[in-house]
Amino acid sequence: MSRVGVVGAGVMGGGVAQNLATAGHEVVLIDVSKEVLDRCAERIRNDLRFSRLLPGAAPTAVDAARAQEAITFTTDYGALADADFVVENITERWDLKARVYPVLDDVCPERTVFAANTSAIPITRIASLTRRPANVLGIHFMNPVPRKPVVELIPGHHTSPQAVGTAQELLASMGKTGIVVNDSPGFVSNRVLMLTINEAAFLVHENVATPEDVDKVFTSCFGHPMGPLATADLIGLDTILYSIEVLHESFADSKYRPCPLLKKMVDAGLHGRKTQQGFFSYALEV
Repeated sequence: MSRVGVVGAGVMGGGVAQNLATAGHEVVLIDVSKEVLDRCAERIRNDLRFSRLLPGAAPTAVDAARAQEAITFTTDYGALADADFVVENITERWDLKARVYPVLDDVCPERTVFAANTSAIPITRIASLTRRPANVLGIHFMNPVPRKPVVELIPGHHTSPQAVGTAQELLASMGKTGIVVNDSPGFVSNRVLMLTINEAAFLVHENVATPEDVDKVFTSCFGHPMGPLATADLIGLDTILYSIEVLHESFADSKYRPCPLLKKMVDAGLHGRKTQQGFFSYALEV
């Protein structure tokens, strides 16, 4: 496998494209606007430059240059006409994902495997959008993608063992291992993590504690490297809210009701690190 499509040039999609390119794959990265693609290209350039300063798995200067050249940035889905594998990373909203898969069905060869990089939406539901449900599965990458060695790998109801094997082969080439879990909204990680983050937001909403003190309990008392609210800022508060809404809708259980403060922050454009402001401020980091 050499040519891989990546749909969505946000933080996750850019990370997937970068990781694939440094692993030696030819990558086609698609998004709806040149502006989004240009921002993603700049982010990848900066991350590759920063990675050279890290010990261990950082790419060499030559690797970084080759990786940048290996990525084609385009708004044209026709560039996926010979893709062997496509990773979809668009916003965690059903209406947006529902528009993309029929297009992928039309332009990609029958052999192409589709992987949804989703936080919470069931894979079987996504596969119903295509004419090839046996070739659809989920890969839940973690952020930042190039530096996280493990993912959740989720077969849908109709996913073939061959498609799972192809995905495992691709992940191995990227230096990653897939933990296979059954298809269920939120899978394993986000069934637990989204509840934790949502409840942490409620603690701030109810003035029980400040964001700093909520996170300090987890970092100081439990030794976690990050608190739940800093983690939420890293993932993106919009993604957190959409994921919780999917869980709430899927299970019809009030324990997944989104915190009003989280909704208000997303409405205000406070989406975390990517907008420089979430539960914490990151203005000085840019």
